[in-house]
Amino acid sequence: MYCGNCLRDNALVHTLRRMGHDVVMVPLYLPLTLDEPDESSQAPVFYSGINVYLEQKLNWFQRAPKWLRHILASRGLLRLAAGKAGSTRPSELGEMTLSMLKGQEGRQAREMEDLAGWLRHQPPPDVICLSNALLLGMAAGLKAAFPVPLLCYLQGEDWFLDALPEPHRTEAWKHLSSISRKVDRFVAPSHYFGGVMTRRLGLDPGRVSVVPNGIRLDGYPSAPESSAAASTAPSDAATPGSAQASDEAAPVIGYFARQCYEKGLDTLVEAFIQLCRRGRAPRCQLKVGGSCGPSDQVFVDGLRQRLQAEGLLDRVTFHPNLDRAAKLEFLRSLTLFSVPARYGEAFGLYVVEALAAGVPVVQPRVAAFAELVETSGAGSLCAPEDPQALAEALEALLLDHELRRQFRQNALRSAREHFDAQVMANRTMEVFQELVSSQRSGTDLRAADRSA
Repeated sequence: MYCGNCLRDNALVHTLRRMGHDVVMVPLYLPLTLDEPDESSQAPVFYSGINVYLEQKLNWFQRAPKWLRHILASRGLLRLAAGKAGSTRPSELGEMTLSMLKGQEGRQAREMEDLAGWLRHQPPPDVICLSNALLLGMAAGLKAAFPVPLLCYLQGEDWFLDALPEPHRTEAWKHLSSISRKVDRFVAPSHYFGGVMTRRLGLDPGRVSVVPNGIRLDGYPSAPESSAAASTAPSDAATPGSAQASDEAAPVIGYFARQCYEKGLDTLVEAFIQLCRRGRAPRCQLKVGGSCGPSDQVFVDGLRQRLQAEGLLDRVTFHPNLDRAAKLEFLRSLTLFSVPARYGEAFGLYVVEALAAGVPVVQPRVAAFAELVETSGAGSLCAPEDPQALAEALEALLLDHELRRQFRQNALRSAREHFDAQVMANRTMEVFQELVSSQRSGTDLRAADRSA
């Protein structure tokens, strides 16, 4: 599966390197699955998913020889194992999650030793970043090895922790709150999620910065209202995704995310069925893209049966596991976009991908979606988990050509002003520089105190 956090990390590292900064990106658990070049390809995989699992389950593996652990951390073996597995289930990972959060006191302590040992042979860091709060078990070990500011991103960890079984759920939240004190700065992708984690971890709001996630815009339309944009952006009169149901084309509603219940794909399918029943947007189509693994296939098959029963399966196409080029082509074919996710999305990178392609969005009025729609001015909101409300919102936009045209221009403009990887990198560097300057000032003050 493509992980939104990995895509964000990879785009950030690529852009920082292009700006001339020296960045080391270390993959954990598994090699990254990306639709663009892997910026971590020169580093070993640490905290190998196989080793972490065996350390949790087998006492004797705590003393396993280094050569065996090295073999089990090879990229080829990890890809083979991951390819035969479904997605992880929080309900089965309570003990392991808590052990990982305990860091050097947990069963995976040797992993921290290996990582710190390797990092000591890299250029000395000015700042260390953890990709998400579930990695905070490393904070104490990293701070001990490298006396530099430690930054941690917040990327939707709450849903995973809340799905852990008790008593691990309560213990994990309590432990996470305690070890968060070792972090110099947290960075959230939205004001919504920054507020959620500030409350749940008991953080000082001044320690939480907001830097919206960004994407690399290579291959997306270049600019609104330009000849380049006119030739590449969705056009109501000329593309398969026409929002103007003419003889030449029919409107296309698109979904691009993991094809699963949590992302609300069934809600969109029910809304599409209602939209077709209403008959005011004739011949509209639905295109479903995104990752679909073995654990998702049963769910998707059920949706196919539902559409077949309604006589609408011929108006819906499924496009699983597309590469980047196919994803861009998919997005360009759309008239409208919707991923009515059920849980509290910290951001929603798929919304930004649609905006970058110039596609207006219709999202539920929950979590970070309201921020994205307000910032972009490129879509509308509706009641969550309500197929009828979603159908009405989609229909309203399909029937309003002028509003849709304005939303498309706003989408293209906002993607470049707010959600370009370069904008994300610039804002991230401001946070880094603030942290480094604060530490140096503190060091200088302490030195002055000792002299006095």
